[in-house]
Amino acid sequence: MPSIPRIAASRNRILLIVAAGAAVMSMALGARQTFGLFISPLSYDYGLPVTLIAFAIALHNLVWGFAQPLAGAATDRYGPAPVVAFGAAAYAAGLAMTALAPNGVVLVLGMGVLIGIGISCTSFGVVLTAVGRSVAPEKRSMVMGLASAGGSLGQVLMVPLVQALRSMSGITVALLVLALMLLAAAPLGLALGRPPRAAADSGLNFSLKEVLWQACRHRGYRLLTIGFFACGFQLAFIATHLPGYLELCHMPMGLAATALALIGLFNMAGSWTCGWLGGRFRQHHVLGWLYLLRSAAIGLFFVLPKTPFSVAAFAAVMGLAWLGTVPLTTGLVARIFGTRHMGTLFGVCFLSHQIGSFLGVWLGGLVLDLTGSYSLLWGATFAAGVLAAALHFPIDDRSVERPSTPDSPVHA
Repeated sequence: MPSIPRIAASRNRILLIVAAGAAVMSMALGARQTFGLFISPLSYDYGLPVTLIAFAIALHNLVWGFAQPLAGAATDRYGPAPVVAFGAAAYAAGLAMTALAPNGVVLVLGMGVLIGIGISCTSFGVVLTAVGRSVAPEKRSMVMGLASAGGSLGQVLMVPLVQALRSMSGITVALLVLALMLLAAAPLGLALGRPPRAAADSGLNFSLKEVLWQACRHRGYRLLTIGFFACGFQLAFIATHLPGYLELCHMPMGLAATALALIGLFNMAGSWTCGWLGGRFRQHHVLGWLYLLRSAAIGLFFVLPKTPFSVAAFAAVMGLAWLGTVPLTTGLVARIFGTRHMGTLFGVCFLSHQIGSFLGVWLGGLVLDLTGSYSLLWGATFAAGVLAAALHFPIDDRSVERPSTPDSPVHA
């Protein structure tokens, strides 16, 4: 039986990992949450078309998606410290480029490419992988939900901070402050743990090739991956284009920043609650209901009259369902395949999420330019959530027990 000092030391180690992970994600995701506030100033002050700005923001989502399996694989092999340090530096460089040389090419390289690479190394696929490995399987969903909730603090704090900096000093100062904050997160990867050993919690010791083969043939993993597309599509569209939509609705100045901050605030409670629910109920069922809740909120918000109260209510409900999908999806991947290659497998799944993010952001700008309205995209986000729910409920979440070969069966 472990001694009390040993239990206390283990608890303190877990708390340190959760706190460091939450801080890294607060910086990375909080900065990203503010990008919608820069669309109008970049367009008005520098004469850049909204379509180009939306494309740059959309591109970072796509680059993030393609880079995430590589960042996850690097974390699986080398541990989170070097990956987080590299990602924070790349992220800061992208923000600085956007601030100091805001023309079309630099905008695409900075906000589109470097930020995409940087955030792949400082967000879910790296941080939650490290957090998930630090605890026993029965506590994994709750602890990852706690880290995700702490990571939402940046969304609460950075949106009003950037709004104030933008109003007082302009977008250049605001972007440079964000860059410095990202650099401050670089050393925190040291607290997230060492390179993983074989996954002792499940007895699975697959090679990367074997586990990727399992994943490709596993029907539940395929459904999870396809469904994750809807998550990215919904959230990226709302985070990027809600400020512009509220302007079209003649809402008060500053309400968009308040709504984005409310999303972050309620996401803290929602992420923890989803992690807690994932430890007590089947995670894919919780995911299904979460997508239905999102679609209900989106549908009601679109058809009801727009008032400050309805905007705040929409932000609160969406916040509760915002990033709760991430600890549930990560936990489901670990439940099925173990933790040895969790970073890589979540990264592959997350690529689908980011393709959805790219389309949500880019199509929002394109449809606005072509039609002068966001109506088509609001309808698409509603339908995407309903489809995702239908895909998640039938997922088989049984653990894979042995490596398969091209000729061996895998349960559906």
